[in-house]
Amino acid sequence: MNQLAPFVRILGRGPGRSRNLTAEEAQEAMGIILRGECAPEAVGGLLMLMRYRGEEPQEIEGFVRAFRATLPEWQGDRPALDWPTYAAGRSRGLPWFLLSARIVAMAGHSVLLHGWNSYQVEGADVRSALPFVGIPMAADYADANRLLAEGQIAYLPLENFAPQALALLKLRDVLGLRSCINTTCRVMNPATADAQVQGVFHPPYLTLQAEASALLGQSQLSVLKGGGGEFERNPAKPIALHGLRDGQLWNSTAKPILDVHQRLSETDTPHEAEYLTKFWEGTHADPYAEAIVLGTAAVALETVGAAADGEGLALAQDLWAKRAATVTA
Repeated sequence: MNQLAPFVRILGRGPGRSRNLTAEEAQEAMGIILRGECAPEAVGGLLMLMRYRGEEPQEIEGFVRAFRATLPEWQGDRPALDWPTYAAGRSRGLPWFLLSARIVAMAGHSVLLHGWNSYQVEGADVRSALPFVGIPMAADYADANRLLAEGQIAYLPLENFAPQALALLKLRDVLGLRSCINTTCRVMNPATADAQVQGVFHPPYLTLQAEASALLGQSQLSVLKGGGGEFERNPAKPIALHGLRDGQLWNSTAKPILDVHQRLSETDTPHEAEYLTKFWEGTHADPYAEAIVLGTAAVALETVGAAADGEGLALAQDLWAKRAATVTA
């Protein structure tokens, strides 16, 4: 029996009769999917109907709760900051935000990055850049915990902790459209860190993800429209910030750092990952890229509580000046 059919009917009965799922219904529906108690056609039908109707915060809440119920128990200290990276890379350059995450770790706040990225163009690929920015890749939850204890930062591939989520993300290749699973992965916060940053590509998701995170009991959160959908701010223009402070919905604006007109992909640095190492070590200079890194780190530092809102840039600049001591041969 296809146990997902009742939920497909709720979403697709037609004008005046259909509706979005409640949090409880969404959690039950995703549980059915994760247990394999439905036909694959029903999974596609459910996800595309949700896309057509427009996903709502309580649906993302329910999906996240279903996924978290399948995850291993996190052992030891939880990371201070959760940093999801699930964007495509077709409209971006080098993943400068990885260096921003390292700056947060330098400040003594452990950072767990996790993700999977489709359609990455050369130079924008997150995973291939990791060795060039000194961020180790974790084999599983236990390995991620060990790496955080040793170096304050790690990247955990989605397939190494939630392979079923990756399978659902890859349905984009079959259906031709993005689904709410992408939003779910961004909000998931698998180790339930108190603080989290999220990027979006489409502005309506700023409030959607903030509201879903609030329903899940997230404490500190900053969401911004970033490069290609990643948490990476453009330093040349004001950036709308949404999220949570002490569990309450919050919004602000990050002021421009530079008086220029450039896109994030328009740095003076070639789109080759080795330049991330040169940039970190100081053998390659790029003022615009530096502003990207420090501006992004500033918001992350504020989110994790290392600096008051609007005051993170000075701390980021100080850490950047001291980074030479962390460079290894």
